Amino acid sequence: MRYMYQKNPAISKGIDWVMVWLYAILVCIGILCIFSVEFRSSDNLTQTFLGFKKNYSKQLYFFAACSVLAIFILLTDSKLFTAMANLSYLVGILLIIATFVVGKEIKGSRSWIPLGFMNLQPVELCKIFTALALSKYLSQQETDFRRPKSQLIAAAIAFTPAMFSLLQGETGLALVYFSFLIAMYREGLPPGYLIAGASLAVLLVATLLLKPIHLVIAFSAIAGGIIFFSWRRIRRNYALLVFVLLGWAFCVGFVQFAVPFIFKHVLKGYQADRIFSMVGKSNPYADEKTVQLNQVDEKAKKKKEEAQDYNVKQSKIAIGSGGFAGKGFLKGTQTQGDFVPEQHTDFIFTSVGENFGFWGTSILMLLYLFLLLRIVRIAERQRSTFSRVYAYSVAGIIFFHVSVNICVTIGLAPVIGITLPLMSYGGSSLLTFTILLFILIKLDADRQMVLR
Repeated sequence: MRYMYQKNPAISKGIDWVMVWLYAILVCIGILCIFSVEFRSSDNLTQTFLGFKKNYSKQLYFFAACSVLAIFILLTDSKLFTAMANLSYLVGILLIIATFVVGKEIKGSRSWIPLGFMNLQPVELCKIFTALALSKYLSQQETDFRRPKSQLIAAAIAFTPAMFSLLQGETGLALVYFSFLIAMYREGLPPGYLIAGASLAVLLVATLLLKPIHLVIAFSAIAGGIIFFSWRRIRRNYALLVFVLLGWAFCVGFVQFAVPFIFKHVLKGYQADRIFSMVGKSNPYADEKTVQLNQVDEKAKKKKEEAQDYNVKQSKIAIGSGGFAGKGFLKGTQTQGDFVPEQHTDFIFTSVGENFGFWGTSILMLLYLFLLLRIVRIAERQRSTFSRVYAYSVAGIIFFHVSVNICVTIGLAPVIGITLPLMSYGGSSLLTFTILLFILIKLDADRQMVLR
């Protein structure tokens, strides 16, 4: 045994076991939460766990398969990830395109490929390929990320899958691809892009709270005030006046034309309804038939709005009912009563809140925080740009998923179908995060190598 261990030291050499244990702990917590949602006292525990009929049974088998895959990744040569980065990205894009032909429609989104034992969501899996392709491009010696051309190419790599995701109706997954901006910023993306993006987000939120005409008046007043108080400087340099007027025109155009286009043509009706219901308003961009129906039948309108808010309301009740210490495992009334829709997937966080209360959710969030900090630490100790970019891409994806999912469950964000990493039920989701993390663990194990 001693001889065999010395002969094959590379199997476990350099592996960050803290990351491996964090992965295993989060997946096990997820299986327990899915179990608490679906298990009933009348069920035979052994049969349901081994029968591949209940979701917690399926998740257990998915975990076993992912564990085998994780070991395979750890035994793989790290150079394979750089060599296959561009090809895998191309395959990912082709798989997304294939869903428009052979895809299966689930919950209004034609973004799944049926495989018999599970449904594969290529846009979910493509996050891995995008992270690898972006890392490959930014690690090339000829790539000067200070040049706008290089920045545009990197943006095209990151956001092309997001465009296809929007066409499939998967707005939530499309937004995940913006997490790659974190890796780009670490590699030298000018902060002006992030400031501009944040400003657009603030502007979009403002359009939800205020009427367009009020925003136009506010923009005009702000522009007029800037011109009035800066007139002396403007007289010396008329470029400032042009800059202010262009800014005013852009803001007005965004409010008057871009926002209506987004809510009418980019987002689906139910998605726009959810966003406006979050701020207590009906969708002003709904089609004429919907508006007429609402005007004719106010009672139906009220029922529709209540239905849109039902998920979040039940989620809040479940989390709030847990109190500080929780009701106890398998004792949650909301969880056992099937009151929260999609509780085993997008709303899995509610089972933690009801069963284990404030302390349970706090520990879970600390685990995710520890995982993110560990990934950042791993990123900063890499010699290779490829490995560093990939690590920050993984951190950005996990941060986006965790923050948005939890915000959705407590009513701070609209319901957009974002899973909780390693915990939500689903083969595609667990497979994606397993591959993402274990490629990172393998790259870190070989961090003395310089990969390109």
